[in-house]
Amino acid sequence: MPLGLNADAMYLLAAVVSSSDDAIIGKDAHGVITSWNPAAERILGHIAAEAIGQSIHLVMPPELRTREDAIVSRIRSGEQIHRYDAERLHKDGRRIPVAVTVSAVIDANGQIIGGLEIVHDISRGQKLERDARHLAAIVDSSDDAIVSKDLSGIVLSWNRAAERMFGFSPAEMVGQSIRLLIPDDRQPEEDEVLSRIRRGERVEHYETVRRRKDGSAIPVSLTVSPIRNADGTIVGASKIARDISDRKRAEAERQRLLSSADDASRLKDEFLATLSHELRTPLNVIVGYTHMLKDGLLQTADKQTHALDVVSRSATSLTRIVEDVLDVSRIVAGKIRLEVQAVALPLRIAEAIDAIRPAADAKGLRISTTLDPGAPTVSGDPERIQQILWNVCSNAVKFTERGGSVDVRLERARSHVAVVVRDTGIGIEPGFLPHVFERFRQADAGAARVRGGLGLGLAISRHLVELQGGRIFVESEGLGKGSTFRVEFPIESHSTPAEPVHPHTPEERGELLVADFAGVHVLAVDDDPDALALVREIIESTGAEVVTADSGADALKKLQGYSPDVLLADLSMPHMDGFELIDRVRRSEDARIKHVPALAITAYARSEDRAKALRNGFQRHLSKPIQPDDLVAAIGALSGRTNRASGRALRAQ
Repeated sequence: MPLGLNADAMYLLAAVVSSSDDAIIGKDAHGVITSWNPAAERILGHIAAEAIGQSIHLVMPPELRTREDAIVSRIRSGEQIHRYDAERLHKDGRRIPVAVTVSAVIDANGQIIGGLEIVHDISRGQKLERDARHLAAIVDSSDDAIVSKDLSGIVLSWNRAAERMFGFSPAEMVGQSIRLLIPDDRQPEEDEVLSRIRRGERVEHYETVRRRKDGSAIPVSLTVSPIRNADGTIVGASKIARDISDRKRAEAERQRLLSSADDASRLKDEFLATLSHELRTPLNVIVGYTHMLKDGLLQTADKQTHALDVVSRSATSLTRIVEDVLDVSRIVAGKIRLEVQAVALPLRIAEAIDAIRPAADAKGLRISTTLDPGAPTVSGDPERIQQILWNVCSNAVKFTERGGSVDVRLERARSHVAVVVRDTGIGIEPGFLPHVFERFRQADAGAARVRGGLGLGLAISRHLVELQGGRIFVESEGLGKGSTFRVEFPIESHSTPAEPVHPHTPEERGELLVADFAGVHVLAVDDDPDALALVREIIESTGAEVVTADSGADALKKLQGYSPDVLLADLSMPHMDGFELIDRVRRSEDARIKHVPALAITAYARSEDRAKALRNGFQRHLSKPIQPDDLVAAIGALSGRTNRASGRALRAQ
């Protein structure tokens, strides 16, 4: 750089040096700083007064000084050193990355008198480059689709998540319209978004649906922001799309669970209301007729007999309601017990039809049967199969209008035997068919319902059928077109003896008809005086002698001077329950007390209650309400008497 400039040129050169963004440092041939512009102060921290007169080594890292000395030597030889990367020391000790250009300074005589060093701070550029790489890495590794587009909606960038989410590669989308992702019915959304972007607005967390490459829909949450150039002009938009499929599924599941909970709560309320109604209806009759009989308001024998018949039927209805509720409890707890054996279905069907015939006759219904006496036996619990058939047949009678018909058929179906019950009743609407076997479900619910019941019978039947390896189905063509229930039981594959095909008379079944327990001594224990009085009346009617006790302690006291043939005890009593009583009896040192046969009577009727009673020392277990003939039969068995007693089917276990 020759120095032969006039004053104007020198003034202009000084102005350029002073206003430059780069540090411009002059130094003599020995490397001593001779000039230091404002940019040098800003970049390297030293003011001109501190730098001028100092060696250029002032701003050089020690390890670079040898290289810089070599560069000075090259400058002395007239060489110009074009841009090279180096480092300079800031006054505070920081190292500043720079790009350096060095030129020789030549006087008017052509002599090299020094050098001029232009130092460009590249730290900001490096930071921008690092930031750009960092940002690119973030965009590329994001789980959200990050896309940029111009103001016409043309895609400019497309990250990996966008490819995963929508199925299109960057090569397939860059240069294409973003509308390729938008379903036809949502195209106006893009117009609105671009309009807001042009106004400088930001669209945040907008939930919508977009289309994948395979055509499937994906729910997304979009955030769209304007992209501005250096002068602030909006030139495009950046879009972040988040896949919210999981959240939508979770929301849908939450809504389903809430709906199910609401349905369950509603069904519970309806069931409790129905249960109250079903319990109070027979109780109303029982209480009413009982008071009339007690007050002598029914003076003729016919009226008294009718009242007793109604009370008996109502009590049976109450018992059935309680048993259904207990069965549901057992089903929920998984504690249904089955006594599986070979069962002859013709016998069970006949008994079920006998049980429903009075109700059918009262409605004028015609019941027809087609039974194959030679049908193979099935495997199951006889009493539970009886319960299933009664539920299905009584359901057919209940929902068939006066003058209709119920047809019961027994069919062989491969490895199963099927009982088909077809009625001409009110039918089932298609929407309710999937719910027929659900607990507490009734198509005819509410206070205005025409037919009674708890809505448990068919649900219990389905569970019992499935427990025994069978299946139950229902078909109906709709309201007013009747219903068909089909119950399939697996054919018995073993050589277990089958039940008799035809029901026998009580005498043929060997049931007890008349009881004579004269000389039998019974100790009965119950804290309920009415229950104790009933037991006493039943037992004394057989000729047996009965001593009563109203507590466990009272029973132990009376056993000291009394030797009964049978001990009958309620399990639920205050202070000393039946379990503690039998435990003390079995641990007695008196053999006549220790080995007395014992019968448990309780309102706890679960299978585990029965098992607990037998496990703790009782020989038999009866659940309340007690049928007189069951009690008599149990006492007869425990006392060893063979006298014939009443002719009901025994339920003592």
